Amino acid sequence: MKAITIKTLETKIHPETKKLFWFVFAATRGGMNRIKIISHLRNMPSNTHQLANSLGLDYKLVQHHMKNLEQNNLVTKVGSNYGATYFPSVLFEDGEAVFDEIIAKLNKVSNKHN
Repeated sequence: MKAITIKTLETKIHPETKKLFWFVFAATRGGMNRIKIISHLRNMPSNTHQLANSLGLDYKLVQHHMKNLEQNNLVTKVGSNYGATYFPSVLFEDGEAVFDEIIAKLNKVSNKHN
């Protein structure tokens, strides 16, 4: 079986964007939770509390991942403090195809191991 690496991604996108998406969603601990979070935000912009409840994740964990996603310019925050609502950023929307490819490849590997 061929290992999944950044080099196996076929989506045509700026190389730095591809590296960012790979690092945030596939190459680091917490990538699966960040995938769940951003997938939810694609369908329904939400605040941290709503995300924690909807995804069944700890509030502090969601806060941590939101900070990471925001620092990497993958989400946009509207408002401040507790009620701030998060949306996928323009950078994320521009790279959605590589995000979807990463998910597909991770799912393919996961299904082969089950």
